Amino acid sequence: MSRRDAKTSGNDIQRNWIVKSHALGNDYLVVDPSALSFRLTPAAIRRLCHRHLGVGSDGVLALVPTDRADFGLQIFNPDGSEAEKSGNGLRIFAKFLYDHGYTDRPHFTLATAGGVAAVTLHLKQGRVDQMTVDVGRATFESAEIPVTGPPREMIAETIAAAGRHLEITAVSVGNPHCVVFVPDLAAVDLRRLGPALETHPLFPNRTNVQFAQVMGRDRVKILIWERGAGETMASGTSASAVAAAAVRRGLTDRALIISAPGGDLRITVADDWSVHLTGPAEEVYAGTLSQDLVTTLTTLGNG
Repeated sequence: MSRRDAKTSGNDIQRNWIVKSHALGNDYLVVDPSALSFRLTPAAIRRLCHRHLGVGSDGVLALVPTDRADFGLQIFNPDGSEAEKSGNGLRIFAKFLYDHGYTDRPHFTLATAGGVAAVTLHLKQGRVDQMTVDVGRATFESAEIPVTGPPREMIAETIAAAGRHLEITAVSVGNPHCVVFVPDLAAVDLRRLGPALETHPLFPNRTNVQFAQVMGRDRVKILIWERGAGETMASGTSASAVAAAAVRRGLTDRALIISAPGGDLRITVADDWSVHLTGPAEEVYAGTLSQDLVTTLTTLGNG
């Protein structure tokens, strides 16, 4: 059932309507706050995203008003904090808007806290199959990421974390990333090193973390520790950041495939460091929340 249909099918369908989708295993709940009877407070978001007590997801995507683009998107991490941008979230949200009748155009723009992104939809049998997203311009400047210390490009800088010395390249594509190139991903202790880098004093806003193994001039394999979410099967902005870092370090060509545990994304890094990614998203379900959960969320939303 589309959102257009839901609006005309009675209050039981329209009230507390929610969609769950994933992009290569990175899953989000998509909501139109006008259909919710509770507020999206950090506590309510944490319960919604809880794998046992709520619906379960890696975050929440909310349609919000904007005068900067065709649609506004607010992105929440599962810990209730707000994220500036998400490549997978952008694709999931774009598919939601088209498949549920908010737009019938294959090209439109989305405003996020990390900037405005243009989206192109690739259709298959009338539904969205793949999407190409203009992620934005990659920058390695410390003040723009942000990174503490004197102004500099954050290229191959050695830092101490979790008892190790790691060579990192930091980059922003509208949100912060810390990329560590390694010879063998199998030797990476992601659950120890990921949180140590995420919360490192170098990053005042915390950071997303990627460990990357270059497989060739056109392919890089990665593991992801996402800020506010932990180990993640896929991340569009992480893939974009790794691609930009690999190009900047001279390790790959400008068109490449980034392979995460959840699957592959096609990335291009232009001469001006603008990044485009192409990949899929898949809807899992659309429906209404139970009254039991809504009662709990209302209480948390009023707290």
